[in-house]
Amino acid sequence: MQNKVALVTGAARRIGAEISRQLHARGYNIALHYRSSSEHAAGLCEQFNRQRENSAMIVQADLLEMDALQPMLDAVVNQWQRLDLLVNNASTFYATPVGSMNEEHWQDLLGSNLKAPLFLSQAAVPYLKKQYGNIINIVDIHAERPMKEHTMYCVAKAGLAMLTKSLAKELGPDIRVNGVAPGAILWPENEMDEATQGLILERTALKCSGEPGDIASAVAFLVEDACYITGHILPVDGGRSLNI
Repeated sequence: MQNKVALVTGAARRIGAEISRQLHARGYNIALHYRSSSEHAAGLCEQFNRQRENSAMIVQADLLEMDALQPMLDAVVNQWQRLDLLVNNASTFYATPVGSMNEEHWQDLLGSNLKAPLFLSQAAVPYLKKQYGNIINIVDIHAERPMKEHTMYCVAKAGLAMLTKSLAKELGPDIRVNGVAPGAILWPENEMDEATQGLILERTALKCSGEPGDIASAVAFLVEDACYITGHILPVDGGRSLNI
């Protein structure tokens, strides 16, 4: 794993940051993408480079801007002359109850959760192909089972699940493409009362929430220990999808 290069989108905070930490600990050089969380991204990058010199960089881009994707990839490849792994983690999440949905919501939710992963993956293919690399998409258990008042988000993640399978079929044998579907790992940053959280946890088989490290470990497994797995979406949800 030494000197392999990973680009993680939405890497400055939360699950993206933990994925980056685990990959870096396993020897990867990490390109930390961020849109607006510059302070968090810079701090994480500094931490990685203290641990191992020239092992991290930050790349800023609004992934809804298609013209920003190729320059971001070029910056990563120019830094380390290769790309082994793309983790499409960046995501927008909020409720869109019927009656409130508009085209701006559509552009935002479909753009961040489906359009950006599709076109960033396409742009990364020539680099990943040289290394027999990997694409990992962070999907959601709600890609299969809808979440009330989140129609657009669920539609976008369902599309990302199909994108994962479609790319796996088209890009094999040179590139493996898999997904991880988190359940109750981190609560939304917008308000969610304790009663709702308790109801969600009661629906899990393990009766507890997971940790960002659970997602990061699943990513590492699919990339490093699952060489005969492609087109698979691994639920990491404590069994919640059994009762959702």
